[in-house]
Amino acid sequence: MRHGKKNIKLGRKTAHRKAMLANMAISLLQHKRITTSSTKAKALKIFIEPLITKSKNDNVHNRRLCFSKLRNKVGVQILFDEISKKIADRPGGYTRIIKLGNRLGDNASMAMIELVDFNNIYNNTSSSKTIDEPVVESSAE
Repeated sequence: MRHGKKNIKLGRKTAHRKAMLANMAISLLQHKRITTSSTKAKALKIFIEPLITKSKNDNVHNRRLCFSKLRNKVGVQILFDEISKKIADRPGGYTRIIKLGNRLGDNASMAMIELVDFNNIYNNTSSSKTIDEPVVESSAE
């Protein structure tokens, strides 16, 4: 039975899959948003969310655990210095997957995966919290 097995195999051998997910995770950390197939986006979400959770507690052990998965010093530095500061109060759900339709060449379903707190369109709190002064009508008789 497959209870508790969250490994999406993606039609690749283990070493290729781990390397691909590490490369995609570093691209996501650097660019804050990437476009890929829907299945790869779901696999990346399962891969990156525990790493972001570990980055909330900045110590040597967590940095080494993240480095063992990402295998890139710059990616770990971005994760712990830049991203963990912005998601410090969020209890989970650090990424968002938005479906984009099908790719023209092979009709594969495409999706955009992005870091939630780095999207300025959805998180534009300055314009939505602006309160106008109430209009007072005067009655001139």
